[in-house]
Amino acid sequence: MGGSGSNDSEWKLTDEEGRALSGRWWRWALSAPERRSPVSDTTGEHAGWKQPDDLWFLAGTYGGRVVRRCAVPAGRPLFFPVLNMQHNRFYAKTPQSMCVLKATAALNGVDLPLREYTAQFRTSWLTRRFSWGLWAGIAPLQPGEYVLEIKAKAHDGFWVDTTYHLQVAPA
Repeated sequence: MGGSGSNDSEWKLTDEEGRALSGRWWRWALSAPERRSPVSDTTGEHAGWKQPDDLWFLAGTYGGRVVRRCAVPAGRPLFFPVLNMQHNRFYAKTPQSMCVLKATAALNGVDLPLREYTAQFRTSWLTRRFSWGLWAGIAPLQPGEYVLEIKAKAHDGFWVDTTYHLQVAPA
């Protein structure tokens, strides 16, 4: 396995950067048609859907157990949700959140720090949406193989158990 087993993989983001990235992530996730959606993908086949040039998004899930395998380019940080939600302003005028019982992310067995971000984003110039989530970022990884485990449970019974097998190719 790649990596040193330390927290060298942590990507330190400011609150402003994290809020902006969470909005970008949602625009990315919502842009895919259902048949190519990285979020509904159960294998990792669609992980590369319209990835930005400056980082790599990993998709969340609609809940339950998912195992994905994907190639990730070296030299790009990774950004992903552990538990998140979004809604339009007609649903509620302020961002809603989930009552979290448990949330963890670990890269090769080393826990990653999670950050809570609440943000506004637009899916079009008319549609303003709110998002809430627990997120993690990983600094660019050295070429090699990595296992990312994401586990979370909300008070309402919603849960995720996602394993990513990441192959980082040389740039």
